[in-house]
Amino acid sequence: MRTQQVLIIGSVWVAPNSSAAGSRMLQLIEFFLKNHCKITFATTAQKNRNVVDLNSLGVDEVSIELNSSSFNIFIKNLQPTIVVFDRFMTEEQFGWRVAEHCPKALRILDTEDLHFLRKVRHEQLKRGEVFADKALLTSDNTKREIASILRCDVSLIISIYEMNLLQNIFKVDQNILFYLPFLLDKIDEHHTKKWKLFEERSDFVFIGNFFHKPNVDAVITLKRKVWSGIRNQLPNVKLYIYGAYINQQIQELHNEKEGFIVKGFAEDAKKVIGSAKVVLAPIRFGAGIKGKLTDAMLCGTPSVTTKIGAEGMSKEDLWNGFVEDDFTIFSNLAGQLYQNKSVWNNAQLNGVTMINANYDKENLSKLFIDKIITIQQHLEAHRTHNFLGSLLQYHTLQASKFMSKWIEEKNKNIRLQ
Repeated sequence: MRTQQVLIIGSVWVAPNSSAAGSRMLQLIEFFLKNHCKITFATTAQKNRNVVDLNSLGVDEVSIELNSSSFNIFIKNLQPTIVVFDRFMTEEQFGWRVAEHCPKALRILDTEDLHFLRKVRHEQLKRGEVFADKALLTSDNTKREIASILRCDVSLIISIYEMNLLQNIFKVDQNILFYLPFLLDKIDEHHTKKWKLFEERSDFVFIGNFFHKPNVDAVITLKRKVWSGIRNQLPNVKLYIYGAYINQQIQELHNEKEGFIVKGFAEDAKKVIGSAKVVLAPIRFGAGIKGKLTDAMLCGTPSVTTKIGAEGMSKEDLWNGFVEDDFTIFSNLAGQLYQNKSVWNNAQLNGVTMINANYDKENLSKLFIDKIITIQQHLEAHRTHNFLGSLLQYHTLQASKFMSKWIEEKNKNIRLQ
C-alpha cells in the first residue's frame, strides 16, 4: 500500500487496558503503522491515566472541538487520504466536514459493534420481551447508525452475526461493508508453553469496563443468578471481579464470606485471566464480539458465556468451554469445567482453534489492504454505485452544516456575554 496520510477521529483517547474498544483501536493504529502510513489521531475527549501515549508510537495527537470551523482549517491543512471514524457518532459530528473539505479522502467507519443492536436488546430486556429483529426496524438509533454506514465508503464490521444482519435485514450493499474482527497473533507452541496448567490455576474471574452497561448487568447476574449455584458445588472457590470504572453499585456486591471479590482495575488483564481457571460472562444483552472472551482464549483460559456472549465470534460450531442461557445450567456447567481436567483441556484447545481460524492478523490485514486499494482506485464509481449513501451525504451535509454553524454562532455569543 502506498504511503497514506490517515486521520483517525476517535470518540475517546485510546485505552486498551480499559476496554475492548481501546484494544481494537490500537490494533487499527498498528495496522496502519505497519503499512507505512502517517497517522494523526484527533478527538474531542479528555485524557485519563489509562490512555496510551500515541506520540511514543509515532502517531500525532490532536485535540479538536465540536461545532467549530477550526476543524475545517485543520483538515484542509492535513489533507488526509484516509479518514477513520471511531463509531458512528463521530461520523455524524465530523463526516460532513470531511466530505466538504476533503472530498477525495476515503471515509471508513469503524462500527466497533452495532450500537443500535445493543441498545434495542437492552430496552427489550428491561421490558421483559424476547429479542426480535422487528424491534430494530422501528428504532431511531438504528436509523442513525445505518445512515452513517451508508454515508461512508466502507464500514468495518466486527461480528459475523452483524454482517449477516446488515445484509439480510437491512439490505446494505456488501460492497460498503467489510468484515474485520480483532486482529490477533496466532497462538503457537511458543504461547502455549507459557500458559499455566490446569493444576496451577484457581478460582473464577470476570473482567470488563463498567462504563459498558452489559458488563454491569453481567456482574449483577453473576451475583443474583449464578454464583450461589457454583458455590454449592465448590464452597471454597472465589470469583474475582476486575474492570475499569467500577461504580458503587458493583462495589457494593463485594462479599468476602461468599467469595465474591470486587477488585477494580487490572493493571495486567492477561495476567489476571491467565491465572484463573475459568472466565464467567453471563452477558444478557450486547453486540459485537467480546474482548474478555478472546482474551480468555489467548490466555488458555476456558469460559462459560451466553448465546449473546458467543454471538458472531466463530465460523465453526466451537467454544472454549460452554454456551448456555439457563443460569442454573450455566452454574452447573461452570462447576463441571472447573473440576474436570479433560473437559477443561479440550475447551482450551477449542480456543486455540478459534483464534487461529478467525482472528489471524496477517491474513485479515492483507484482505483489508486489498479492500482499501480497490476502493481508492475506483472511488468515484464506488460512490456512484452507492446512490443511497450519496443521497444521504447530500442531505446530511446541508442539515448538519446549518445546525453546526448555528451552534457555533450561539457559542460565540455566549462567550462574548
